[in-house]
Formats: sequence, structure tokens, C-alpha cells
Amino acid sequence: MTAVAALDEARALLREFPVVDGHNDLPWALRKHAGYDLDALDIAGDQREHLHTDLPRLREGGVGAQYWSVYVPAEQPEPVAATLEQIDCVRRMLDRYPARLAPALTAADMEAARRDGRVASLMGAEGGHSIANSLGTLRGLYALGVRYMTLTHNSNVDWADSATDEPNTGGLSAFGREVVREMNRLGMLVDLSHVAATTMRDALDAASAPVIFSHSSARAVCDHPRNVPDDVLERLPANGGVAMVTFVPKFVLQAAVEWTAAADENMRAHGLHHLDTSPEAMKIHRAFEERSPRPVATVSTVADHLDHMREVAGIDHLGIGGDYDGTAFTPDGLNDVSGYPNLLAELLDRGWSKADLAKLTWQNAVRVLGAAEDVARDLRATRAPSLATIESLDGTRG
Repeated sequence: MTAVAALDEARALLREFPVVDGHNDLPWALRKHAGYDLDALDIAGDQREHLHTDLPRLREGGVGAQYWSVYVPAEQPEPVAATLEQIDCVRRMLDRYPARLAPALTAADMEAARRDGRVASLMGAEGGHSIANSLGTLRGLYALGVRYMTLTHNSNVDWADSATDEPNTGGLSAFGREVVREMNRLGMLVDLSHVAATTMRDALDAASAPVIFSHSSARAVCDHPRNVPDDVLERLPANGGVAMVTFVPKFVLQAAVEWTAAADENMRAHGLHHLDTSPEAMKIHRAFEERSPRPVATVSTVADHLDHMREVAGIDHLGIGGDYDGTAFTPDGLNDVSGYPNLLAELLDRGWSKADLAKLTWQNAVRVLGAAEDVARDLRATRAPSLATIESLDGTRG
């Protein structure tokens, strides 16, 4: 198959089975670049100068459902209030662009949006700090439409260890296991991206519903602690969950791991946060890159992860979570949300079938949310909302 033919076939498939992307940080980018002013940064038009995401490129990329991350940094003052502002941003986007974005809370809502040709818009909270050790707050986020929570971000929470922090709890504490159980009772997906491998294993032990990795790749292919070890991938079939491959170069390309560590240190030396993508920060990044050329990931790099994850976990347990607008750099060919057809074309060249790709792009992610809803329906019939506190289960509050 020629490259042009593979790309045409990929686009045709996406018209029937569009991408469910597990993680996009557009709401935080809108806060950072425009103070949430949707007039100042109108995604109805081309915003590639500022963003990875806008409505024309979502259509070009074949995106049919998006989990919008309602992320706030762990060090953010009053993280619950800031998370509510992120939720408000998503809701205002939905109100502003109803012809293109459809509110979605359930798997049925996702299918309805697909039939309408709109992007099903769901929300995921990135980091357990957003609930401030409160199961009541967790339930409040669910009531406002949040359909997954990543248990940690880059640093530990009082009840769970992060992949990129020093071990503290050794995985999940007793309260952390109660958080997982309450999420299962609600029907909120437990997201294990960003968490330590010990936390992944503890969460799988505690979970009675499928889990997700909203934006993580394979540790066997790129040895970064943010990625998923093979023994965890091997457990996904029994759990029913999905690992959604991410595109972030420092998580998919081994050479980029070392380069990124040096680039991050350079940012800190200039008094900037290593995840800062403001114009000032990007100027510092570009100067560093001129001195030390950046290793470049490609579509093939990401496909290598998917090939491995398919071999270990099986085709029924894979998805896509690009992390657009949450990373300074992207792979060649996956520069923004218009790039998904390039990945599918690469996989077609590698022998993936149309049925395989339909599972990867749409079917697996929709099935997992529906399965979580089914589990929640049964649990709510027998289990009341948990009134546990971190003090009662762990004996302390951090």
C-alpha cells in the first residue's frame, strides 16, 4: 500500500470510528494564554500559533470524543477552586460551540455524539490533589461531570505515590483504596497515568471496574517511570481496562528522556517551571535546543509502543491519549490534533486490520466507560456513599 493510499484508508476509517482521545490540556492552556477568555483565543478558527487544539484541526484529525483534562498543578493554591474553574471553562466551551462539541457523561452520550458528527466532550481530573482528601469533593466532581480522576500527578498525594516522586505510601494507603472503591461506586474511571507502579498494582487489586491509563506508553520500550510496566499491562485483560498510548517525546523515545532531564534543569536554572510553555519559557527552550539538538520522536516511535502494548495486553485494551496542549514538544507527524490519521496509516502499513484500528480509536474507550457504568449501577444498589476520612483510615492528614 502506498503512503497516500494508507492515509486515505486511515481517514475513511476515522469517519466511521473516530478517535477517543484520553487526555487534552486545552482548558489549562486557555487559562495560561488567555485567562479563560474564549473571545481572545477562539478555537473556532486556526490557533496553531498558540495551541495544539482547535475545532478545524479536531475535525481534520478525525477526533470523535475528547476527555478534556481539568488539570491544576499540585502546588496550585486552593486546588479544588481551581479545578472548578477548569470545569467552568469546559462548560463554557460546550455552550459556545454546540454545533461541534457535545456534552457527554456516558457511553451512550458518546455514541449519540458520533451519530451527530460532534465531538463528545468528557472531563477528567488530573491528580488526586483536586479532591483535597475528601470523598465528598470526589462526589461533587462526579456530579459536575468529571468521568475520570488520575490518582496523582507529578507528585505524591497523601494517599497515593506518584511515578515521579520519592515513594511515601508504598502504593495506595487504606484511604487511597477507599478512593478507588468510591470511584467504582460512582462510575468514575480510575486513571493510573502518572502513578507509581506500586500504586498501579494496588489500584488493580482494589478495583472492581476497569481502569484506564489516559496518557501513558510502554516502559519496556522507553524506560521512563511514567510508562506502564509489562506486568501491569498483562493484568489489563482480567480487569477489562485500557492503556491509552501518549505521544510525549520524553515518554516514547529513550534518547529524549536524558535530553529532557537536561532541558528541565536548564528551565529551573532560569527560574521557570520545567512544564512552562509560555512564550518566555519556549524562548529558553529554543535557545537550549540550539546548543543541544533535541532528539525527535516520530509516528513510528509511537507505533513501536502500540505494537508492544498490543503484544502484551491485547488489542482490546489499547487506546490513544495524546496529551496535546500539555507538552512543549510533539513527535514529527503528530504535531497537533490533526495528526491522528498519520498514526493509523503507519499501523495499517504494519499490518493492523481495520477491526484492530476501530478498537484502538473508538470501541475500547467507549466499552470501558460503559463497563464502569454497569459496575456502578450494581454497587450503588448495595453500597451507600462512603463517609470515610483520611484520618479514620490512615490516622493522619498530610
